[in-house]
Amino acid sequence: MAEFTFYTVAMSRGQISRWALHEAGADYDHVVMDWDTRPQEFRDINPMNKVPALVHHLGGKDLVVTEAAAINHYLAETHPDVGLLPEAEEMAPYFRWLFFAAGPLEQAVVGKAMGWEVPADKTGMAGFGSLELALGAIERWLKANDFVAGNRFTMADTYVGSQFIWGLRFGSIPETPTFRAYVDRLTARPAYAAANAIDARLIEAAQA
Repeated sequence: MAEFTFYTVAMSRGQISRWALHEAGADYDHVVMDWDTRPQEFRDINPMNKVPALVHHLGGKDLVVTEAAAINHYLAETHPDVGLLPEAEEMAPYFRWLFFAAGPLEQAVVGKAMGWEVPADKTGMAGFGSLELALGAIERWLKANDFVAGNRFTMADTYVGSQFIWGLRFGSIPETPTFRAYVDRLTARPAYAAANAIDARLIEAAQA
């Protein structure tokens, strides 16, 4: 048995954490489901019936991690020698933008896609303000820094970067020179290419 079992659906947020598995060099098996045939027993792993989910087989116990941002950071913590954790001076931006992308940024992107209009006097209550405000905040950082934690790739980039890879690909995030340059740096990574190739084959098979 591999150290980790990774539960995913081909065209899903699971792609975010598969990339992290490859960056970490994790020993994993995957269980690939589709939206209509996720087995009932999967709810024992994640009662939300969402993917991705990761099970770490450690010391005779099965430890469950859900939520892509948490999975990705957990993989960095369990593979410290790979160098994907932040150094002391990188911790503030690392956690700032990791949680920003998992919270305000994703909420803003989804809200825009759903057509949700936040009244101007309720932007503080919404948490993300607006898509323009959220994107402006992180674009300012990426104009001055190549990566989330500064000038070095860390595990936070697998999550934050995935928001921009998907956003630019599907048009949910407007392309700017800063965002395009960031995406190009990320998609040139061998681990990204390897993980993406697996999911591309799975998507092709599912569509066939």
